[in-house]
Amino acid sequence: MRPSGGAAPANGPFAADFTDIQEVAPDSAPPAAQAGAATGTYSEDCGRDEEGHHNADNVVVSPGLAAGAHHTHDYVGNLSTTAFSTDSSLAAAQTTCAGGDRSTYFWPVLRRQDRASPPGDPGSVGPHGNSGALLPPVSVSLEYRGNAVSDVVAMPRFLRMMTGDPAAGTQGLALAHAAWGCAGFPDRHTMLYPRCPDGDRLTRTLDFPGCWNGLDTDSFNHRTHVAFAGPNGSCPPGTFPIPQLHIVVSYDVPPGAPIALDAFPEQHHSPVTDHAGFVDVMTDAQMAAVVNCLNHGRHCTAG
Repeated sequence: MRPSGGAAPANGPFAADFTDIQEVAPDSAPPAAQAGAATGTYSEDCGRDEEGHHNADNVVVSPGLAAGAHHTHDYVGNLSTTAFSTDSSLAAAQTTCAGGDRSTYFWPVLRRQDRASPPGDPGSVGPHGNSGALLPPVSVSLEYRGNAVSDVVAMPRFLRMMTGDPAAGTQGLALAHAAWGCAGFPDRHTMLYPRCPDGDRLTRTLDFPGCWNGLDTDSFNHRTHVAFAGPNGSCPPGTFPIPQLHIVVSYDVPPGAPIALDAFPEQHHSPVTDHAGFVDVMTDAQMAAVVNCLNHGRHCTAG
C-alpha cells in the first residue's frame, strides 16, 4: 500500500509500520461457548458516514472542548455529535441507523497522503500535521456479540466507552487494541498497517469491552468502569457481561497509495494508535431487544 522505493514522510508512518498480511500468523481461536452462554449476534446498518460527519472533537474524553482530539473522526449513528453534545441533545437527534439507534460510534479517519483535501473540507489538514485526502470507508459493520460464559445484561443508557489507545506509539501497548487486516484473510489481524493483495480490502476491527461494573456510565479515565473479558470469556470479578460491540471498517485502497491514520503529532501516524469511541443512546426497548437476541442465541438485524 506504499509505493515501492518511495521514502516515508518525515512524520510517518515508517517502513516498520507495515507488514504483508500473508506473513501474519492466524488469530487465536475464540473461547468455546459454555453452557448458558449468550451465543447470539445483533447487527445494525448505520451506513458508512455518507453524510460526511467529521470533526476533531471527542465527546467521551474531551467533552466541552472543541477540537480536543487534535485529529479528525468519522462518525456513524447519531448525526449531532460534537464535543458539546449532552445526553439530552443526543437523545433528541437524528441518526443514520436504519433501526433508529441514536448511539454515537466514531474513530479516526484514514487518509491518502498522495492527495490533498479539497478546500473547505471539514476533514482537511489542521495545525496538527494530519494531511491528505480522506479515504472514505466502503463499508461499516456494527455488531453486538454475547458472552461465552453466561447471559449478558443491558448496558445502561448513555454508557461511554473508549477502546484502543491514541498514545500507544509513545506510551506502550498496554491499552492498545489495534487490529488491522484484509478482507480476504478474516482470521489474521495485526497492529501494523497490512499490505493486502491487489483488489483486497483493508479492514480495521474495533472491539470494545464486554464487561461493566454495574454502577457507572463513565469513569475518570473512561476505562475502569468497563473491562475486556478474559481468555475463556469470563468477566473480571466485580463486572458483568454486557453486549460486546464489534465494529469492522473496510476500505478500498488503490495499489501503491500511501495511507496514514490521523493521530497526535508525536505518534507519527503509528497504526498501533487506532482507537474508537462509543456512547450508548439506545432506548430501553432497543437495548432489551439486543439483550434478548443475544441471550436466546439468535442472529438478528435491527430495522
